[in-house]
Amino acid sequence: RGFHRQGLAPPQLRQPRPRAPLADMVLADLGSKISGALRKMTNHTVIDQEVLDSMLQDICKALLQADVNVAQVKQLRTNVKAACDFDNTPTGMNKRKLIESAIMKELCSMLDPGVLPYEPKKKRPNVIMFVGLQGAGKTTTCTKYAYMYKRKGWKTCLVCADTFRAGAFDQLKQNATKAKIPFYGSYTETDPAAIAGDGVQKFKDEGYEIIIVDTSGRHRQEGALFEEMEQIAEATEPNDVVFVMDSSIGQAAHDQALAFKEKVAVGSVIITKLDGHAKGGGALSAVAATKAPIIHIGTGEHIDDFEDFEVKAFVSRLLGKGNIAGLMEKMKEADVDLEGAEMMKRLASGQWTLRDMREQFQAVMKMGPLSNIMNSFPGMQGLDFRESSQRIKRWMTIMDSMTDAELDEPKLMNNERVLRISMGSGYMPFEVIELLEQFKMMQMTMQKTMKKNKKHGKPADVRSMDSNTVAQMMSKMNPQMLQHLGGVQGLEHMMKEMEAVEKKMGK
Repeated sequence: RGFHRQGLAPPQLRQPRPRAPLADMVLADLGSKISGALRKMTNHTVIDQEVLDSMLQDICKALLQADVNVAQVKQLRTNVKAACDFDNTPTGMNKRKLIESAIMKELCSMLDPGVLPYEPKKKRPNVIMFVGLQGAGKTTTCTKYAYMYKRKGWKTCLVCADTFRAGAFDQLKQNATKAKIPFYGSYTETDPAAIAGDGVQKFKDEGYEIIIVDTSGRHRQEGALFEEMEQIAEATEPNDVVFVMDSSIGQAAHDQALAFKEKVAVGSVIITKLDGHAKGGGALSAVAATKAPIIHIGTGEHIDDFEDFEVKAFVSRLLGKGNIAGLMEKMKEADVDLEGAEMMKRLASGQWTLRDMREQFQAVMKMGPLSNIMNSFPGMQGLDFRESSQRIKRWMTIMDSMTDAELDEPKLMNNERVLRISMGSGYMPFEVIELLEQFKMMQMTMQKTMKKNKKHGKPADVRSMDSNTVAQMMSKMNPQMLQHLGGVQGLEHMMKEMEAVEKKMGK
């Protein structure tokens, strides 16, 4: 009854739209080819010039297939060979690490323009103007950008200054309403500069911190487009001009970015549609050559398919090495506290509840899509976390249909309550039971860890779980995870790495 009342099909008939996390991106194909070439090198007992040449041939081929400029690829090959001069390498030096380090350095150099992007400042208006050609995904990107800052606790808003494209204001209004972001536009005013100026002033007066101005695009680089951009820039005095570019144009991104930079002060670039084109690598490297820093990349249609672009972290993930430091920073930003005194106290006394589990899930979801989080771990590239992500969202919806008493006292659960929660959430009773069983498993695992830590005089911290316990929980979440990491031994190595990064960050 609950399903038909809400106008929904039962869960088993609902087909979730597939998403495109980093693991499924075409760029990840480039990453797997490069990391595959590095892995092949480690299989050799002796690393000599022949092995290096063979590995460089595979890497260069992968980069050319990703539409990276031939001259840039040639330069990478030359620089790596110069850095790995085996004739002058000191005896005892690890040649594998030397090669890996050289590859990493050259890929970073290829993507890094050496220019710092604009950093928005809190408690003051930051006007960000978005420009680009029509069809690059500018309006959607504006909403993603606003939503990302909103999630970080900023006051964000949108101004539609696109009077050229029919339905532009309707699209922005729909996106902004869905993301619960204030917006401004007009159906009657035809002057985009007037709309932009009025909208920016209105939001400045209301104390907004991130004011995003969406401008018109064209199919070609028309003079009228540039003239209009200049007028809007004059009316709004933006702190940063963001050029939104479609990754499918590949190396042509270089000329496009330069053309825009000549007319307006483009401060940074966002590359979109990296989930569906083999030319993404070419677009990234071509834009870097224009000395305009890439600040974000769009990796899908959904509002949270949007990632920060930090060169070293991106290359590290591309090579399958993860980005533990970046993950720790995200945890800090999202306030994910795995060792909160109150939670530890409740856990130790056996009072860990569904409310605690929901709070932890909420904190994790604040960090972004699960696929992006998991790809920050070394060795996780190539795994599909869509099912796990959908499961967590399903559990969150189910827990939202529970009463305060049920969240605080799971023992109250009975068949009648399960049926009521099922109807309220729109999910089947067996899915509610699946959540309760998962909760019991997590509760038992954590309590066992706490008791074991207490017995051995270790701190009461869920992060001091032994690798076998973590392996057990991993297999429940995604059976392929442990295998992908290289078994319990690979997991232990990753846990040590996380511990080292934590110490370095002074946690």
